[in-house]
Amino acid sequence: MTVVATAGVDAAASAPARRRSWSWLGLAPFAAYVLLFLALPSVLAVASGFFDRRGAFTWNNLTALGDPLIVETFANSAGLSLLTAVIGALVGALVCYAMLGLHPEGLVRSAVDAAAGVLAQFGGVMLAFAFIATIGLQGVVRVFLLDGFGIDIFPNGTWLYDLPGLILPYIYFQIPLMVITFMPALSALRPQWAEATLTLGGSRRAFWSYVGIPVLAPSFFASLLLLFANAFSSYATAAALASQGAEIVPLRIRSALTSETVLGRENLAGALALGMIVVVGIVMFAYSAVQRRAARWYQA
Repeated sequence: MTVVATAGVDAAASAPARRRSWSWLGLAPFAAYVLLFLALPSVLAVASGFFDRRGAFTWNNLTALGDPLIVETFANSAGLSLLTAVIGALVGALVCYAMLGLHPEGLVRSAVDAAAGVLAQFGGVMLAFAFIATIGLQGVVRVFLLDGFGIDIFPNGTWLYDLPGLILPYIYFQIPLMVITFMPALSALRPQWAEATLTLGGSRRAFWSYVGIPVLAPSFFASLLLLFANAFSSYATAAALASQGAEIVPLRIRSALTSETVLGRENLAGALALGMIVVVGIVMFAYSAVQRRAARWYQA
């Protein structure tokens, strides 16, 4: 009788294991998508930087990364990404703080969350057209200010189609992205922490100085790094606005692909892609590390 019972227990224990062994099939479509549309193109793009047009192995493409023009291009991308990430993070954090007192299921909070989700993905040609129609040479705002008040927002040239003109469009989608990523961390602050501070004689300022800000700092910097990576890898909006220039890395890659040689070197686009992947990889590694540290505060 004992043997039968033991066998039944062993069979029952092994049954879930057999069912779990097929659970990987649920990830098969996503794995195929990642392999075909993310991993394989990335490998091919990077590998092309190590070969010349004839297929012979060469280091010449990688040495192009040290060219002053390419270094300046990476510096422009890093500066643009850092500036828009900092502005987007600060403004987005203030928006999150303003929504902190609203009911999570309320109309205003739901509307802001929905708008942030939509605007964070509103980029590319649509966003470029929106800014051209608003503050372009014949844009509504520019014509209104010029005809009504004599104010010309382009006194020294049309900066909208240059590197400075990318700042506003990038901030446009950086702020809602910050709202999406930072609001869960801000909402996870436990009311008991504030109550404990007040019970011990502390003030609201003391709570934010010694509890709130230190707890939120890892999440804030993690979101900041995510915004930096998002701006650094953005292409469509910049391509639609700065169609005649190649002052940031994605546009320089496009230029290398459309013109067979750049700076006398072939397949430079692969080397640029490698440099871009390295930068974004470092940023995302730092993001993952900071995010793991931030998660310690919100574990049950």
